[in-house]
Amino acid sequence: MAHLLTPGPAALAQHMIRMRLALMRNSLRGDNASTLYTGVSLGLILAFGTIAVAVLWPAYLPLTLAVWLSGWIFGPLFIGGGSEALRPEYFSMLPATPGRIAAALLAGAFAGPAPAVNLIALLSLPVYGWRFGPAGVLIGLAAAVTTLVTMVMISRVIVALIGLFVRSRATAAIVGIVTGTAIALCSNGWAPVAALGGSDTAAWSQVLVRALPSGWGVAAVEAPWPLALAILVANAGVIALLLTAWAGLLSRRVVSAARGGVPPRRGTPRPLPATSGARIAAAKELRAWGRDLVRIQLLATAFSYAIVTPLLLVTIDTWIMVPFTGLIAIVMAAASSANLYGADGTALWLTLMTPGAERADVRGRQLAWLLIVGPAAVVLSLAGTLVSGQTWAWPWVLGLLPALLGGGAGIIVLLAVTSLVPGTDPHKRGGNPLSTGADETAETSLAWLVLVTVPATALPAAGAILLHPWAGIATGVLTGALSAWGLGKIAYRRLENHGIDLLNLMKHGPAPQADKPTTADLPIQHRIGVTISYTIAWLPLFPQGLVPMVMKIFGIENPVWFLALHLPPIWQWPTIIFMIALGLLMYGYAILIPMRLSSSSSAGTR
Repeated sequence: MAHLLTPGPAALAQHMIRMRLALMRNSLRGDNASTLYTGVSLGLILAFGTIAVAVLWPAYLPLTLAVWLSGWIFGPLFIGGGSEALRPEYFSMLPATPGRIAAALLAGAFAGPAPAVNLIALLSLPVYGWRFGPAGVLIGLAAAVTTLVTMVMISRVIVALIGLFVRSRATAAIVGIVTGTAIALCSNGWAPVAALGGSDTAAWSQVLVRALPSGWGVAAVEAPWPLALAILVANAGVIALLLTAWAGLLSRRVVSAARGGVPPRRGTPRPLPATSGARIAAAKELRAWGRDLVRIQLLATAFSYAIVTPLLLVTIDTWIMVPFTGLIAIVMAAASSANLYGADGTALWLTLMTPGAERADVRGRQLAWLLIVGPAAVVLSLAGTLVSGQTWAWPWVLGLLPALLGGGAGIIVLLAVTSLVPGTDPHKRGGNPLSTGADETAETSLAWLVLVTVPATALPAAGAILLHPWAGIATGVLTGALSAWGLGKIAYRRLENHGIDLLNLMKHGPAPQADKPTTADLPIQHRIGVTISYTIAWLPLFPQGLVPMVMKIFGIENPVWFLALHLPPIWQWPTIIFMIALGLLMYGYAILIPMRLSSSSSAGTR
């Protein structure tokens, strides 16, 4: 009788699509709507840009499509294992075969803006096929559909693999290393390509981008029609294999998800040390860093990015970043640690129920973070400076290192109690162990805030170094100690006064405030503008403004990828000033427009 109560494949897929659309429609409120509109706008710009590449620079079309494929592959890693609106666990009791559920979930995966935008980008294939006549256009249309399905299937299989095989510290660290390496390649991957150079490199790179699944459509368009049909049929076979593999992975994931994807520990657990106060809180926090797969993955991401980024520049004989490997690791580790209380879920009640435990808990978290990040950052900084031979960097490394460590230890606990992002309790997480269940957009915004504020705590030390090379060491130690102590004090005082509010936020989410205006109340053009400004304002301000300014001050001639340093000397300083002003204006626009909305709303209610 069970099969009589189960809808057919077409009806099941229709239900999945309707559920996916309903979830998306009901989540389009506040900043989520602004983020979606902005993401779709940027995606459409990139999609039409891909079509323009097919028209104007057809030789680069396989490479451009490979970038879209990398987004589907590394996107789930960037957001902690992928954002799954329809989890397989929801349908574990449905009397249907894993293959039917997988096919229905695949249909639901297409009910979103990302596949639609990607399909527009893949229309570059029939545009490219126009060069080969009507047959090329038809083959390009078929290739666009099969390529889209292949990309989505690859992404789904990667998410399923993460959810199934990331069950240990080693696998979580491996995922973090891959994520950090991918981020580094996205920012400085051009360096090894430039180092290889030459016609031979161009030849094998053209073969490589066509061998990737994203390049099969281009290869089919360029091939004679019998071979083109064979490529399309082979692509359809790959899709069938991926669907079969995904179905098997989903069934295993549902079975193994009873404990949130994390296997039980074996043996007798080690007792905590016989101590109290901040030390016992630090011991508890150290165990959390060593056992929570999310934290392990984020920490591995931070350190792998910090190590790989300078090494990529070394391939073009640029050693300027190597001494600052440890400093980069500190900033990235702080960005990945900004939601400490949110990652722990409702366990905050244990702290609130212990009289006077707030101070010890905050100080213990700071101490644990310093013990985890500090020694590794010191080793990377000293080793990087020695290996690089950049003797001028010693005052900068020794002065900025304590300042950033103290600033990071203070910023993360302050933001953890002032900008908490609610997440799922660790023992209630689903079959994807690298997903905290928190709002990925809010967590990403919090990480960006840390990337800006932590380096700002080292500005006094940097100013002292500019005045006297070795004066910055004492300044860095002093500012680091003051940042860790002062910001930590503000954090535990807030936890004492607003701990119950944080616990309610953790359990029930933010309370609705009907009369308070938000960014979502702005006109659509301002919503998109504010989100875009927050997203890209750091590009002109830091890498294209402040960094080349420092390089000009110290007389560093290597232009690397800084626009101003590639221009004639007479235009370098004006370009630097323009970039800094542009970044500040974008941040000002993003901050002042919502403030203007709030003030006008308050005036209107009087």
